[in-house]
Formats: sequence, structure tokens, C-alpha cells
Amino acid sequence: MIELHQLLMFMAAGWLLNLTPGPDVFYMLSHAARQGWRAGLVASAGITAGCMVHVTAAALGVGALLAASATAFSVLKWLGAAYLLWMGGQMLRSKNNSKLVAPADNAPELAETGISLARIFWGGFWTNVLNPKVAIFFLAFIPQFIAADYAHKSLAFAALGLLFNLNAIPVNVLWVGMGAGMARRAGWLRQRLHWLDRAAGAMFIGFGLKLALSDKPSA
Repeated sequence: MIELHQLLMFMAAGWLLNLTPGPDVFYMLSHAARQGWRAGLVASAGITAGCMVHVTAAALGVGALLAASATAFSVLKWLGAAYLLWMGGQMLRSKNNSKLVAPADNAPELAETGISLARIFWGGFWTNVLNPKVAIFFLAFIPQFIAADYAHKSLAFAALGLLFNLNAIPVNVLWVGMGAGMARRAGWLRQRLHWLDRAAGAMFIGFGLKLALSDKPSA
């Protein structure tokens, strides 16, 4: 299906793409910095699960529909933009939480902030699922590594999509570690976490506006 050097190129490209800051990265960073490793890893798991929805949909042909139909793309685009704007607004309105405990004490900290692990997971999940550009990305990126004469293209697409998501896990863990490390090593940051919320919220609103104003990618 794919030669070794192409497989290595596919993995390297995936790492580079996942190192590029976007809504997913800021979502993981903000939760890891505020609530520690466990919250950051749960955010990463939600994002990965959302990616798998797009991979499965693209392998089944739904992604091709999004690429071909301006209406389908627009509907999902506006839903995704609205969700990102809503999430950004929630972050901007969040209260200062200067009494947080150390990141190692995840359980009491989560209780104190009122943010459950389930909510963090589903937030990451919907951030990805409601972004049609993720579906378009998989449709544009993965087929380049599938031989034109390969008989089972849907199976190959699903396998490479799964590999892409598994390949992203080390990068996500790196982002989570950076976020958790920021909070652990800088006490002044833990006293000003509301500014982290404000910054992340502004970025999410920016991503939402960018998505809302974007045109349907050309085929």
C-alpha cells in the first residue's frame, strides 16, 4: 500500500502539522496550564476522538460530500464557527481562580473550578467535529499517500487516518507537558490564570471568525 520512505514522510509531515498552533493546541494548553496533566490529556483525547470522526466520515464518503457540496460545507462551517465563538466567550467571561491548588492535585482542583473531565473531553471533541476544515484537510492530505491502483482505497484511507491520529499523540503530550509545566514552574502565572483564559478565549473567537469568513476550499 505504501513504501517505507513514504510512510516515514507521512509521519514526519503529521508531526509538523500537529506542531502548528491552532484551536486544538490552545485548548490543550489552556486546560493543562489551569488544571494539570490529567485535564490536558483528557482534552487531547477528546480532540483525537473528534479527528477519528472526520477520518471515518471521509473514508465512508461523507468527507467527499463536504468537499463537493457548498451547502453542506457552509452548514458545518457556521456550526463550527458558532461553537468556537461560544467557547471563546465562555473563556472570556470565566472568573479569576487564584486559589487553585498545585497541578499535581488534579481531583480537588477540578472540583474547585467546577469543570469536569467529561466536559473537557467533549469540548475538545466538538471543537474538532464542528470544524469542516479538518475533514477537508484529511481529504486533501491522506490520498497523496495511497497508490492510485490500490483496490481498497477506503480501507487504506481509514488505516492512514488512524496512523495520523496515533502519530499525533506524542506531539499532543508535548503540548500538554508544556502547559502543565508553565503552571508548575511559574507561580505568578497561577495567580493570573484568568489572563490565560482571556488569551485563549480571544484566540478561540479569532479562530471562529476566521472559520466563519473562510470560503469553501477548492477541490
